[in-house]
Amino acid sequence: MSRKKKAEEETGAIDLTPMLDVVFIMLIFFIVTASFIKEPGIQVNRPDATTALIKKNANILVAINADNEIWINKNEIDPRQVKTQIQLLLAENPKGAVVIQADSDSNIKTLTEVAQRAREAGVADVSISAENK
Repeated sequence: MSRKKKAEEETGAIDLTPMLDVVFIMLIFFIVTASFIKEPGIQVNRPDATTALIKKNANILVAINADNEIWINKNEIDPRQVKTQIQLLLAENPKGAVVIQADSDSNIKTLTEVAQRAREAGVADVSISAENK
């Protein structure tokens, strides 16, 4: 009699192993395919703009702070190395667009120099980040 009860209990149990396998496979899939956002490394006070548009495919972020220091991937970059750094990031994502986050107190000369270096690196889509008013 006890064997019969045990057999009934075992057949009533739900095996969760296949469901856990599917969940782990889905988790691995989402981790591998997720596009990670690369931050420039510093916070800047962006200027206000009334005609600002939202840019969805901004993969390469370049920040210029109030002291005209250039930051890419949380590293301060010499102005002469901007083209090389952008080319390296462009090799990872050939369709990447450059967005320059310039502080409102930064020098326009530094901004135009970074934009020119990005165009020399082969990026056709260079934008300047602004706060939407």
